[in-house]
Amino acid sequence: MKTVMKTDTHPQYHPKAKVKCACGASFVIGSTKPEINVEICSNCHPFFTGKEKMLDTAGKLERFKARREKAAAVTKAVKKARVKKQKK
Repeated sequence: MKTVMKTDTHPQYHPKAKVKCACGASFVIGSTKPEINVEICSNCHPFFTGKEKMLDTAGKLERFKARREKAAAVTKAVKKARVKKQKK
């Protein structure tokens, strides 16, 4: 029994596809698309560069820190032990 594979089911492979980053870097990879545009790459990502970028919109970081300080300042209420009701 001979198995025949279907033709034209896989996308075309481009061994020299260009990748362009928003930072201006570009490099060549293999892909099914001839050109790829990305917002972040290994040249500008903080994990690879070691530079941390803090994006604080509308004071979210300050509000988060304030909530943490408030939670740390509040002492937990001591729960009283429950007394079981005796059956009559």
